[in-house]
Amino acid sequence: MTWLYSLPVLAYLLGSISSAVVIARIMVLPDPREIGSKNPGATNILRYGGKLAAVLTLAGDILKGVIPVLVARALTADAVIITLCGFGAFLGHLFPVFFGFRGGKGVATALGVWFALNPWVGLALLVTWVLMALLFRYSSLAALTASALAPLYVAWLSPGTPTLATMIVMSAILIFRHRANIRNLIAGTETKIGR
Repeated sequence: MTWLYSLPVLAYLLGSISSAVVIARIMVLPDPREIGSKNPGATNILRYGGKLAAVLTLAGDILKGVIPVLVARALTADAVIITLCGFGAFLGHLFPVFFGFRGGKGVATALGVWFALNPWVGLALLVTWVLMALLFRYSSLAALTASALAPLYVAWLSPGTPTLATMIVMSAILIFRHRANIRNLIAGTETKIGR
């Protein structure tokens, strides 16, 4: 059924719905792309919009990763199509067609993708992020650590060419998207969680 190959495109379109921008508009908050770190993600929203806006943004970003994978899995057993749906949603978050291709860094959406593909991988990534965030209070460092370890978790808990290859690419993109944070961490100017 060739129509199944359109699913990653639909996943990209779903991923292109920017949770942060939508929540900011609903709650009459400034556009997250124009304030703070200018990243349309939950951490930036938390700093100026409060916990409720941040939680709603986080939930929306995670669901963007979960839903396409679960829908694809319900329609086909093809691991390549299922994995590409997750990757499509991830790319949609990074480069949203509906918001001028100005997206977030992709951490929450990637987490949602991996929870849907393999809950054990998702749990390992979440635990890594939480531990690093609690220990060092840097959201970016937590994301970078989880991203760096993600291919190892996939190789261990979800071996298979489509998923492992996809995770390596996603991790590389996530680390690249945090390049400014890396510079700030090295310089000691990165903002901590809660500040």
